[in-house]
Amino acid sequence: MTVLQLDAEALYADLRQGLRGQLPPDAALVGIWSGGAWLAERLQRDLGLAGAHGVISSALHRDDFGSRGLAAGADPTHLPFAIDGRHIVLVDDVLYTGRTIRAAINELFDFGRPASVTLVVLVDRGGRELPIAAAHAAARISLPPEQRLSLARTDDGLFTFAVEETA
Repeated sequence: MTVLQLDAEALYADLRQGLRGQLPPDAALVGIWSGGAWLAERLQRDLGLAGAHGVISSALHRDDFGSRGLAAGADPTHLPFAIDGRHIVLVDDVLYTGRTIRAAINELFDFGRPASVTLVVLVDRGGRELPIAAAHAAARISLPPEQRLSLARTDDGLFTFAVEETA
């Protein structure tokens, strides 16, 4: 079995560079809980963006809510700015089936009608079940369905990846 080695910090640097100078002046970063929220928080600081980033939970709009329920410890949606007419940059760690993104967009529209929504991710692992694509992905990889790629954050704020078997 091949062990996947991804440098989460190098991928973060690529994502940050890809966003630098590309954001509309009124853009707001919204991170999907939890890895996307960590990324949005750090991007907000490292890009020197004014204001605060938002955090969005996809839990209530998931198509598997009946079997999953609310994730333990999940932060509720917190959007400290108006959504109507705003350019939203939706940030996530790993794009897989597209179902989390769909649910997060549904949640976002519960708060208003943005001018646009642009998706950026650290890793696109393929395996899409819905027609969703990221405007920027720092890496594109392929993993078997029985493996899960998870972003972690150390106590000093650095990012790492772990690959876990799900079956």
